[in-house]
Amino acid sequence: MFRKILIANRGEIAVRIIRACRNLGIRSVAIYAKEDADSLHVQLADQRICIGEGPITKNYLNQSQIIMAALNMGADAIHPGFGFLSEKEEFAALCKEHGIAFIGPSPEVIHKMGNKSEARKTMMAAGVPVVPGTKEPVFAVEAALKEAKKIGFPVIIKASSGGGGKGMRIAKKEADFKGQFNLAQTESANAFGDDTMYIERFIEKPKHVEIQIIADHHGNVVSLGERDCSVQRNHQKLIEEAPSPAITEETRQKMSADSVMAAKAVGYTNAGTIEYIVDQEGNYYFMEMNTRIQVEHGVTEMVTGTDLVIEQIRIAMGWPLSFNQEDIKMVGHCIECRINAEIPEKNFMPSPGLVEKVHFPGGNGIRIDSGLYSGYKIPSEYDSMVAKVLVHAPTRKEAIRKMRTSLDEMVILGVQTNLDFQYQIMRNPIFVAGKADTSFVEKMLNMDSDLERRREDVE
Repeated sequence: MFRKILIANRGEIAVRIIRACRNLGIRSVAIYAKEDADSLHVQLADQRICIGEGPITKNYLNQSQIIMAALNMGADAIHPGFGFLSEKEEFAALCKEHGIAFIGPSPEVIHKMGNKSEARKTMMAAGVPVVPGTKEPVFAVEAALKEAKKIGFPVIIKASSGGGGKGMRIAKKEADFKGQFNLAQTESANAFGDDTMYIERFIEKPKHVEIQIIADHHGNVVSLGERDCSVQRNHQKLIEEAPSPAITEETRQKMSADSVMAAKAVGYTNAGTIEYIVDQEGNYYFMEMNTRIQVEHGVTEMVTGTDLVIEQIRIAMGWPLSFNQEDIKMVGHCIECRINAEIPEKNFMPSPGLVEKVHFPGGNGIRIDSGLYSGYKIPSEYDSMVAKVLVHAPTRKEAIRKMRTSLDEMVILGVQTNLDFQYQIMRNPIFVAGKADTSFVEKMLNMDSDLERRREDVE
């Protein structure tokens, strides 16, 4: 049993991990940047330690500083949450070097699956269907163009070390390719310090469906079913739900089996998510693997009755999974809305500032994951997500209705948020019919813009 876990993260995921530690009787240590001194995770942890101020490279991304903090505080383990250092193989290796358990997969597996080009090759070898594209990474634009012509336009250019929609561009025709490739590569170099790229055929109007897997050190690998993440803005998820309205039971079983096979093929341990795109004919293709807990893990927890963060900690302590594949049943329907401090009408521009008042909805089947409270100042240095609203009901129709009432009740004053935008989605007939694809939000915004222009013309 771990005595103390240091949480190398902030915000709502840090709060989530602290609560899991409490349920296991394990003490928690919060790290924080000076700008985050008033954050909820700092107040809730058993112990706290400031690791610097200024840019995130000097605090939440400062690997040596975090390791030193863990050693000074006597932590047995580090939970990286999501984002920041959660998929950095060198950080997992550094933990191992200092005798600190890293709550996640091994550095070798992070490397193999975290690098998108390497992951594609691994999945091909394992027999998992992948989107047609390059088998080797590309660096030079001329070589990349040659590969794009072989694949056939439109293509999508992706950063091998990418995530969160960064380093990703679509080239619909040959004339667009060089400009889009250079933009994607520059963004990748700036965001990840890596200019390695790969090219895939761009599948238009796909669904984005992912499988949650979890594996222990005793050879047990379990699929906990899928989540549908098709509603996105700027390649970042806005709404997640389970089960997916886009796939059949037969497809669900095949995707789960392929995902378990893929995890076993790389010797995966701990929680991970294998992401697929599903075309309009129902064919699915491996896209990438996230070697960490996901933002939307709560969706799976609510439909399966599991606690993935507690299970992560148990696995890192060497314990076997507390359930097997036969125990996993998806019951009812869960929807999650990410609430961001942003302005949808201005291309989702962040809106940090002082939160004057917060009121969260409650009731049976409603869960709020958040680090917000009245009087908290949302910093501008970090991601704009401030809360996740999750609802669970017997059917999808009832879950949508419950989410509408939850969003209607929720209040965040002092900063602008996407609450109203999320409410509009819950009433949109395309979403309600379960037919939203990854282009849904863009079309919705374009329709609103066209309507606004028509109103101005009439006036």
